[in-house]
Amino acid sequence: MGKLAEAHRPARLLGWRRWILATNHKDIGTLYLLFSFTMLIVGGVLAMGIRLELFQPGLQFVNPELFNQLTTMHGIIMIFGAIMPAFVGFANWMLPLQIGASDMAFARMNNFSFWLLIPAAIMLVGSFFMPGGAPAGGWTMYPPLSLQMGPSMDTLIFSVHLLGVSSIMGSINIIVTILNMRAPGMTLMKMPMFCWTWRITAYLLIAVMPVLAGAITMTLTDRHFGTAFFVPSAGGDPVMYQHIFWFFGHPEVYIMILPAFGIISAIVSTFARKKLFGYTSMVYATASIAILSFIVWAHHMFTTGMPVTGQLFFMYASMLIAVPTGVKIFNWLATMWRGSMTFETPMLFAVGFIFVFTMGGFTGLIVAVVPIDTQVQDTYYVVAHFHYVLVAGSLFAMFGGVYYWGPKWTGVMYREVLARFIFGAR
Repeated sequence: MGKLAEAHRPARLLGWRRWILATNHKDIGTLYLLFSFTMLIVGGVLAMGIRLELFQPGLQFVNPELFNQLTTMHGIIMIFGAIMPAFVGFANWMLPLQIGASDMAFARMNNFSFWLLIPAAIMLVGSFFMPGGAPAGGWTMYPPLSLQMGPSMDTLIFSVHLLGVSSIMGSINIIVTILNMRAPGMTLMKMPMFCWTWRITAYLLIAVMPVLAGAITMTLTDRHFGTAFFVPSAGGDPVMYQHIFWFFGHPEVYIMILPAFGIISAIVSTFARKKLFGYTSMVYATASIAILSFIVWAHHMFTTGMPVTGQLFFMYASMLIAVPTGVKIFNWLATMWRGSMTFETPMLFAVGFIFVFTMGGFTGLIVAVVPIDTQVQDTYYVVAHFHYVLVAGSLFAMFGGVYYWGPKWTGVMYREVLARFIFGAR
């Protein structure tokens, strides 16, 4: 019987076939993480170009058109190419291990969802070498600028479609894996918090990626097929694009931070030597954040001309999100309270995350107030808020997660002194 089972077991792929034809969740998770790191470097180089030009007032290194291309592509590459694939890599590695599954539910679809990223990334980076250069209308792709861009805008639209399809396929895989492949006895309320945050993130992705696809497809038809969804001279409305985009865009912010909450929950619990305080409230807080994210999109649009009742609704709804977020911060602090804490590198990143993410949350609460937002809209205050949340939020969690789970993945323990130096350099 043993020989029969051995005969039917698929041969282990070696060399390049192991990676190209990978169906093992660990190999695919590694591919996602390597891809996201590569795109992080690309996006970081673009950011260095931006900061170099802003070193002092006046034209120094790049012309205004190239500067706009750098800012546009930096945002898109970091969001769709670095942060989102990195968290999918964490999910691929850890979800089956944490719920006791042998692999992801749809192994071949898992492989396909990764390899869709490669042509998308090539098109994103390659757009700099197209006639007219890369898109320069901002990472939000607002009309009318997006309607006036050169052919690279069409490339951007196609690549974002590919990235969206990849995200939806990955989300379906994650949801089915969590719902159908848990070990016997592991109920949903016994799952590690990382599994919960990713389950809710996957629902968000399935809900909002088609919305973005609709918005950019309407932009494409306006550009080439004679429609006028966003063309004012033909009866269209550019502000409608903003409504559609931000209905995707605000849940997207939580798509990029909820998995980080799961990683931080695991790290804090481990290095405090205590069970996570308020597990059930953490689950409900995560779900509440996801639900509320669908009713706050227009706080990005207070200066577009909105009735006072609309401003009040979106202002109060935005403030309401602070409540479940505050529950999470409180639970992490309560987990650490009177715990036997040690501060190895993952815990340093976790504590750094909690402090700076709280700063980012407070700056977000401030721009939710309409009179303040009308003053700071389109200023570096908003840019700083966004980066407090995503750089010191998502990125700190990723670094912490790599140091926390990396030894398990590789069998090699990092050097604590070097890791602490890297944390200090952050």
